[in-house]
Amino acid sequence: MESISPFYSLTTEAKYAPPWQDLSIIGIAGSSGSGKTSVAMEIVKSLNLPWVVILVMDSFYKTLSPEEHRKAHANEYDFDCPDSIDFDLLVHTLQDLKKGKKAHIPVYSFAEHQRQPQTTTLYSPRVLILEGILALHDPRIVDLLDVKIFVEADMDVCLGRRILRDVRERGRDIDGIIKQWFDFVKPSYTRYVEPQRGISDIIIPRGIENKTAIDMVVKHVQRKLQEKSEQHTEELRRLGLLAAKVELPPNVHVLPSTPQFLGMNSILQDPATENVDFVFYFDRLAAILVEKALDMMPYVPKTIETPQGNKYAGLNPEGTVSAVAILRGGSCLETALKRTIPDCITGRVLIQTDENSSEPELHYLKVPSDIEDHSMVMLLDPQMSSGGAALMAVRVLIDHGVQEQRIVFVTCAAGETGLKRLTAVFPRIHVIVGRIEADGEPRWMEKRYFGC
Repeated sequence: MESISPFYSLTTEAKYAPPWQDLSIIGIAGSSGSGKTSVAMEIVKSLNLPWVVILVMDSFYKTLSPEEHRKAHANEYDFDCPDSIDFDLLVHTLQDLKKGKKAHIPVYSFAEHQRQPQTTTLYSPRVLILEGILALHDPRIVDLLDVKIFVEADMDVCLGRRILRDVRERGRDIDGIIKQWFDFVKPSYTRYVEPQRGISDIIIPRGIENKTAIDMVVKHVQRKLQEKSEQHTEELRRLGLLAAKVELPPNVHVLPSTPQFLGMNSILQDPATENVDFVFYFDRLAAILVEKALDMMPYVPKTIETPQGNKYAGLNPEGTVSAVAILRGGSCLETALKRTIPDCITGRVLIQTDENSSEPELHYLKVPSDIEDHSMVMLLDPQMSSGGAALMAVRVLIDHGVQEQRIVFVTCAAGETGLKRLTAVFPRIHVIVGRIEADGEPRWMEKRYFGC
């Protein structure tokens, strides 16, 4: 499938697609006990990347009715036919992940034979491995796959593996396992599973022992990732060139160069400044930035009665304010944040730039569960140069339900091209910036602040 370009014409509104949009999906099908999971784990191990995820189709078993639930506990329910899988939900989940959206993965209990009320959140994988006996059954899923794999093994071997797994991991008894095997598993293999062999790209006999086939898959995925990485980096460069032709919009709020402000910056940029003084003045400067950001907060009128008995027409914050720090630099701003808003809810996002490709990469994410309901979300980063990490961080917040106009990006210093690139893609966010520095300025503030 052709990758979606992260850039569109600036004549309307520039668009940014993060690297995990249009993720690569590998489908692995095969008989129960054929070694699908082992092959999937070997692919993950060989890729050696932090954003490869295995999605097991068993999570998408349908919720059972009371009668079906009774049959399941009596080993009389067919879990190996297509009707047992919620393919509509699975397809919708894969489509969302392909678009770079957040998805909620069901949790299924094999001991209870029932889907659990809680879900697991999945966001931003670059490679997803869909593993299940019917991974290549639904044409809608096949259309989303980049690689289709069928794992083969002798059926007697498969039965032995299934017995070991179900007794050890799922608390089943051997008689029930064998009954299910001959009543449902083996007939379903002939009717539904084996036909998938004909549409697969790669057939892997002997499972994990077939190193050659696994190596072919790994190299194919690595080529796809490299192509997407190069395209993403090139489109960021093009976006910067085009955005540089426009003026800074009014939603970029640069602090005025008052004598106090210039004095603090002089201390901060002086290499001779001791660490304790640097931290003190940085916190002062950061507090001013956070206070300015609060001007972007929506407020509602509130009339109060003063101690003198007078009426005062005041304002109250409309809702909750939270902040997400772009690690590790954003942590520098948290002391000032807590001094200004002691009860502020905070989150973390770790975005690091690959030294070889200069591409920003998402490595860690933890945001408040109800962040989409907050009236304002501050995004904290002491320095912004190219804007690549900022673009990705804003995209993350939007994908988690935060409205664009409720995001306020707070930074001590930023390059003009990065600011233009960020606001061209996200014209409704507000940016609070201490000063505009030269494009390409190396990051140094967090190193001085933390002393390392």
